[in-house]
Amino acid sequence: MTALDRYVRLESDALWRASPDAQRRDVTIAFGDATLVITDSAERPLAHWSLPALIRQNTTDTPAIYAPDEAASELLEISDPMMIEAIEEVSKALAKSRPQPGKLRHRLTAGLITITILLGVFWLPNALTRQTLAVVPLPKRIEIGTAMLGHMQIKTGQACLSRHGSSAARRLAQRLFGPETTAQIIIVPSLNQAALALPGGLIVVDAGILRFSDDPATAAGFILASRAAIVHADPLENLLTQEGLGTTFRLLTTGSIPDDILNQNAQNLITAQAPIPNADTLRDMLAAAQIPQGPYRAATDRRSGNTPDLGTDPMAGQQVPLILNDSDWVTLRNICNS
Repeated sequence: MTALDRYVRLESDALWRASPDAQRRDVTIAFGDATLVITDSAERPLAHWSLPALIRQNTTDTPAIYAPDEAASELLEISDPMMIEAIEEVSKALAKSRPQPGKLRHRLTAGLITITILLGVFWLPNALTRQTLAVVPLPKRIEIGTAMLGHMQIKTGQACLSRHGSSAARRLAQRLFGPETTAQIIIVPSLNQAALALPGGLIVVDAGILRFSDDPATAAGFILASRAAIVHADPLENLLTQEGLGTTFRLLTTGSIPDDILNQNAQNLITAQAPIPNADTLRDMLAAAQIPQGPYRAATDRRSGNTPDLGTDPMAGQQVPLILNDSDWVTLRNICNS
């Protein structure tokens, strides 16, 4: 995303209200990956706002007032002209990636015709789910994943953020998935599953995996395992399958999922057992990323008492390309202590 890349290091002061009636407080805002990150003076995260969902409450007045949703559940006042210009430019860039209203109406009409023809047919829910998944754009998936992450943080603790730590996480994502990846690695203080994939390419990682590992290959293994577990099971598809036809149809026609459903699914994910990736899929992903199996298999054995059988390690005896430099690795391991 060219516009977002250009402003990724931009920060400014702002005034934030946790609710329309709350007292304003001084905060710092900065761009994350498709998010606006709000932190206090100690760089503690206060909120993550999805950039695709951002709504300006006043068109031309200054300070600009933004809300994260149509209900204006929170408010942010920004006086910095450069930050306002950046937000407007990024918002326009994101808007171009959304389906156009005319196209959405055509898809809706086709969907309604399909529903009429196929009512009563047992595979209708699957067909509607496939149709919905085909038209949900990446910004909407990121918005859904970000909302679920927000609900998870009640139990996992607030996502750990720092300028250098977030940059190190981004470099790790690029090392594992390629320089053009849209994946986002987010570290939280406590997560039972070690690493968990959410809609929109968000991968939530337990800080303990970083602290108790001497080798970044261990964390890389768990991150790749979380991705391997969803190769044949899109997290958004799992959500829609669990919630049924009503939620699927609502997402297709209105582009939204009720917040209580996202909350419930988020809680279910963090209390469930981590999904077990297919051994062949994980072995191939580790090999493609040039990550050795050993550190991941040993850490999994320590956590569960079971060593996953991934077959022969293609990286055995091979020189492993640098995963993260020492500075980035130390910064990432300590991101929740900063």
